[in-house]
Amino acid sequence: MSKNNVVGLKLYQFVHVLDVTTNITRIEIGPQTIVLKTNESFVAGPLPMIVIAPGYYCVVHNPVSNYVPGQACEIRFGEKAVHFHEDPFPLYPGEVLEGASDYLTGGLPDYKRAIKKLPVVPDNHGIKLKALLDCEDENGKHQAGEEWQLNGPRTYIPRPEVEVQGIVNPTVLKEGEALRLRAKQGFIDRYDNERVTDEEWFICEQGSYLPDVYEEVVELLKKITLTPEIGLNLRATQTVKDRYGITRLAGEEWLLTSETTDEYYPEIGVEVASKAKKLVLTKGQYCVVENPLDKSGRPQLGKLELRIGCSSFFLHPGERLQGGNVKSSYVLSDQQAIVLQAVNQFKDTMFKGKNRLPGDTWMIRGPIDYIPPVEVQVVKQRDQIPLSKNEGIYIQNKQTGKVRAIMGPKSYMLTAHEELWEKKLDSNIETLLKQGGGDGSGDIRKIAYFEQSIDPQMLKGRDKTRVITYRCPGNTAVQVYNYLEKTARVVFGPDLVILGPHENFNVLSLSAGKPKKCDAMRSLCLMLGPDFITDIIEVETSDHARLRLQLAFNNHFEYEKGDVESEAKIFSVGDFIGFACRKIGGRIRAQVAHVPFDEFHKHSAMIIQTAVFGVDQEGNLNIPLTFEANNLVISSVDIQSIEPVDAKMRDSLSKSVQLAIEISTKSIEASASHEASRNEQIAKGQLERQKLLNEMDSEKEKTKLLELQAITAAVESTGQAKAESQAQAERMLIECESEIESAKLKAEAEEIEHLAKLETQGLLRAQELSYQRELNRMELDLEKGRADIEVNKFKSMVETLGRKTIETMSIAGPKAQTNLLKGLGLQSVLVTDGTTPINLFDTAHGLIGSKGGQ
Repeated sequence: MSKNNVVGLKLYQFVHVLDVTTNITRIEIGPQTIVLKTNESFVAGPLPMIVIAPGYYCVVHNPVSNYVPGQACEIRFGEKAVHFHEDPFPLYPGEVLEGASDYLTGGLPDYKRAIKKLPVVPDNHGIKLKALLDCEDENGKHQAGEEWQLNGPRTYIPRPEVEVQGIVNPTVLKEGEALRLRAKQGFIDRYDNERVTDEEWFICEQGSYLPDVYEEVVELLKKITLTPEIGLNLRATQTVKDRYGITRLAGEEWLLTSETTDEYYPEIGVEVASKAKKLVLTKGQYCVVENPLDKSGRPQLGKLELRIGCSSFFLHPGERLQGGNVKSSYVLSDQQAIVLQAVNQFKDTMFKGKNRLPGDTWMIRGPIDYIPPVEVQVVKQRDQIPLSKNEGIYIQNKQTGKVRAIMGPKSYMLTAHEELWEKKLDSNIETLLKQGGGDGSGDIRKIAYFEQSIDPQMLKGRDKTRVITYRCPGNTAVQVYNYLEKTARVVFGPDLVILGPHENFNVLSLSAGKPKKCDAMRSLCLMLGPDFITDIIEVETSDHARLRLQLAFNNHFEYEKGDVESEAKIFSVGDFIGFACRKIGGRIRAQVAHVPFDEFHKHSAMIIQTAVFGVDQEGNLNIPLTFEANNLVISSVDIQSIEPVDAKMRDSLSKSVQLAIEISTKSIEASASHEASRNEQIAKGQLERQKLLNEMDSEKEKTKLLELQAITAAVESTGQAKAESQAQAERMLIECESEIESAKLKAEAEEIEHLAKLETQGLLRAQELSYQRELNRMELDLEKGRADIEVNKFKSMVETLGRKTIETMSIAGPKAQTNLLKGLGLQSVLVTDGTTPINLFDTAHGLIGSKGGQ
C-alpha cells in the first residue's frame, strides 16, 4: 500500500481506495492519477491487473456482482468464479485469488502462480469429476457429491461447482494379462452388466482399458504357464464353480497341472496358494507320502503311502513328505548293517512272511539295497568296528543290561540289542590321564617321567565308548579297583593297564613341596624306587637354637610279585611321602632336642643318622629303616643344608659374608686403579713426544710452501701481461676473420637464392606454356569434333529426307501463305505483338510501287 496521497496508475494497474467516512472501498483503474481526499486511504495497490493467456484459467473466491463505485455491492461469500482468457481484469474489494491469497495484501504481489493450465485429457484417458453443488452440464444434471468421468481427447473447462479429482490413466493389457476390477458402488458397466458394491471381475481383452468412475483397479495379473514340471495349488476363497464346471467350497484346495490345461488365467474366488513342483524319484530313491488322496480325490488322513523311484508325481494339497524330503535307499556293504523296528504289525516278506509285531527290533546285514516299508522304522545304521591290538570298546546289552569289554585285534559288529556304552570318569582322573598319570607338582624330573605315558588320543578328546588304557611307566605300580567284584589288582610297569567296565584307578594323593604339604600332588602310579625324598624340617637344640635342615632320603619299596597281600601292602598308605617325612622328622626333632648347639654343629651328620636309623648294642647304625605299614625302605640320609631360623642370626652371618666380599672387592679395585693411572702417565708422555715431532715436521713443510709461493707469484706477475696482450691480438684476428667469412657466406647464400628463384620462375613459365598449349590443342580438337558432328548430322538429315522432300518443304510456307491471303481477299498482311516498332515508310512505298508497276 502506498504511503503517498498521490498515486499515478499506469495502464492495466489498479488500486483499492477506502472511504473512512462511509467505510466503502472502491476500485480505481489506470491510466490515471489518483489524489486522495482527507477521508480516503489506500487499501491495496497499485497492483497489475490479472492477465490470463489462452489455455489457462484462475479461480476467484467471494466474487463481487453489481459493482457501482462508491456504493455497497453484493459479495457472494463462499462462492467461486472461474476466469478464462479475457481482457485484463482487476480484483474487486473482498475478492481473493485462489493460490495467491496474499496478492492484495502486498506481501507477495505475484499472481502468476495462481494461473493454472486448463486440464487437457489425452486420448484413452479420462478426467474424474465431483459435484460440490447441484449442477447441470451437457451430460445432464448432477447432484452434490456425485462423481462422474469425462473421456478424452478434450480440454476440460473448469466450473466453480465441480471439483477435479484427477486424470484417470488407462491400463494397457498385453497378451496373457488380465485386469482385476472392483466396484466401488452399484452401477451398470460399459458392457451393460449390473455390478454390486465390492463385486470383482476380470477384463481379459487386449488393448487399452480406461476404468470407469466407479471401477477400482485391484491388480494386473498375468497368465501362468503350466509346464510338465510346474503345477499350481489353488484355493477357493468362496464357494464358486471353476471354469471346468466343478463346484469348489470355500477353503477347498486342489491341484492344477499341465495335463488339464497349458495356461491358467486368474478366476474370481480362486487364489493361487502356491506353485507345486513335480517330485522326481530316481533309481534308489523313495519317499513316504502322508495323508495321500484316494481315487475320489479325498485325503486319507493318518495314512502313509510308499513311493519308489523311478517315478515322478505332484504332491496334492494336504499331502506332505514324511521327514520333508526325498530319501535314498540304504545301500549296505558287507561291513554294514541297519537296525529296524516295527511300528505296526505286518508280515515281513524278506524273512519268509514272518509276522512282525509293533516294537519288534531286528537287524539286516549287508550287502543289500533296502527300502523300508511304511510299517518299519530305521533305528540306526551301523558299521563294523575295527579294533587293533590293545584297542577295545564297551558294549551294553539292552535286554540284560550287562556291560562287557571287547578287545582287538578284530572287527566287531553290534547286534540288534547291543549298543556302545560310555564309561564315565572323574574329572581328576581325566586330567591325570592327559598328563601321563601325574601332575608332577612343578618337579621337572617327575613331569618328564610322566610324559612318556601320555596318550595322544587323550589330548584330542577321549571317546567314552573306547576301552581306557594307561601305559604304566617302568619301575612303577598302578592299583585298579573293581567296584562290582569289590577286588583290587596291581599292575607293575612297564605294562599296559586296561580298565574293565566296572574298574577304576586308585588315585594317590601325595605330599609335595619343601617343606612338604599334604595333597599337593596326585598320581595314578606309585614310584617303586630307588628314589629320594627331599624335605625341610625345623629343629630346636637344648639351648633353644632353632635350625632349619634340608634333608634328602633315599627310598624304595620291598614287595614280592605274585603275592597279592605283598602287592596290596605297598598301597596301604595313601600318602607314603608325607608318612615317611612325618616319621623321620619326628625322630630327628626328638634327638636334636637333647643336644646343645655347639655339639650339634660339630656332629650334625652323626646325630641325624643316629636319630633316623638308630644304633644296635654295639653302637652301629641299623641301616636300612623299614616301615612295616607299607614296606617303604629308607636306605640313607643326605644333609643338604643347615641354617638358623632366627632372622637376626641369619642377618649377622649374611653381613659378615658381605663385609668379607666388600674388603676383597675394594682391594681389587685399588690395584686396578693404580695400574690404570700408571698406564695413563705412560700414554701421556708418548702423546707429548709425538706432538713435538709433528710440530717440527710441520714447520719444515711450511718453509717449502713459502718458497713455492714466491716462485709462483713471480711467474704470475710476468706472464699475466704477456698473456693478456697475446689474447687481445688473437681476439681481434679471430673477429676479422669471422666477419670476412660471414660476408662470403652471405654472398654465396644470396647467389644461391637468386639462382633458385630464376630456376623456379623458368619452370613455372615452362609449365604454364605447356598447360596453355595443351589446353588450346584440346579446344581445337573439341571444336573440330563438334564441326564434324554437325556436318555429319546435316549430311545424314539431307540423305534421310531426300532432295525432293527438301525442295517441297522450302516452298511449302510461302505457298501456303499465298493461298491463305487469297482466300481472305488480302493483298498483304503484317502481324506484330505491338511492342516492337516497325518502319512502315519503306513498306508503303514498296506496296505503292508494286501496285503501280502492275
